[in-house]
Amino acid sequence: MADLITGLRAERVAASLAEVRAEIAAAAGRAGRDPEEVEILAAVKYVALEELPVLAEAGVALLGENRAQDLEAKASTCPGRFTWDFIGHLQSRKVAQVLPLVRYIHSVASDSALQQLGRHGTPETEILVEVNVAGEESKSGVAPADLPGFLARCPVTVVGLMTMPPFAADPEASRPHFAALRELAGEHDLRHLSMGTTQDFGVAVEEGATIVRVGSRLYR
Repeated sequence: MADLITGLRAERVAASLAEVRAEIAAAAGRAGRDPEEVEILAAVKYVALEELPVLAEAGVALLGENRAQDLEAKASTCPGRFTWDFIGHLQSRKVAQVLPLVRYIHSVASDSALQQLGRHGTPETEILVEVNVAGEESKSGVAPADLPGFLARCPVTVVGLMTMPPFAADPEASRPHFAALRELAGEHDLRHLSMGTTQDFGVAVEEGATIVRVGSRLYR
């Protein structure tokens, strides 16, 4: 497991956040998009809980956590300051724990999770469905061909799709996967695309991302 990130300085995080925003604006400009359509989600899986006030001071507003137990602990820090999303692998038995703490779950991908959403969700519950666009056996996610049926079975409101393409040093390698997710979202009239991380968020924005999940780039 990676070491926790500590010793953050608000001014440095703020400068990194500004750099990311500038790159998003440039990518949006290339695609003829409004950069205000793109949210920056700060992935905090490896950020120590005591560093969250620093992120608040730096102007970070949207945080994403991968683990239910860490989400529960971190969401009580700086109450009212952050919006939280859940971005990690979703275990169905954790749905009830996660739902009250977040705006969106990005990683719904199993029928067992749908069952728990039906049990614990409300009319206001909104989620994103994770799609395994690349068909990687090592990753979770709904197969593109199975998406229509999965959406039909979902008992709560689906507002978008999420994907994690295969890791590649060249951001351009992610483009076809992002483009495929955009096409799927368009077919089903879904407004959110959660795609792009530190190494490829610029390409993701060019291909229609509305939420980019940026981690280490903000904390260097």
